[in-house]
Amino acid sequence: MTPETRQPLPMASTGCACCTPAPASDQTAPAAEAAPSAGTSATYQVEGMTCGHCATSVTEEITALEGVTDVRIDLVAGGLSTVTVSGMATPEAVRAAVEAAGYAVVAA
Repeated sequence: MTPETRQPLPMASTGCACCTPAPASDQTAPAAEAAPSAGTSATYQVEGMTCGHCATSVTEEITALEGVTDVRIDLVAGGLSTVTVSGMATPEAVRAAVEAAGYAVVAA
């Protein structure tokens, strides 16, 4: 295959935050639902994830937080995906991790 015949990846042209930079936003996302305590979980609505790679990026960032025991993502490509975080991470720390991955936590 020559460079002239290569086609761009479909996900790279859709504005996927893990594949192409998302436009900067001056908008601050609202607070998450509740701070989890030991052995509990909190659910966040995350905007902008479009593929499995997006979900993996968010999972890796959140899993790296102290006190996180599990991360589960219900991916809704192009919509609001549900991210459930188990453990003792604060909503502020989760929000920062999601933003570091290139996405935004929004109100439920």
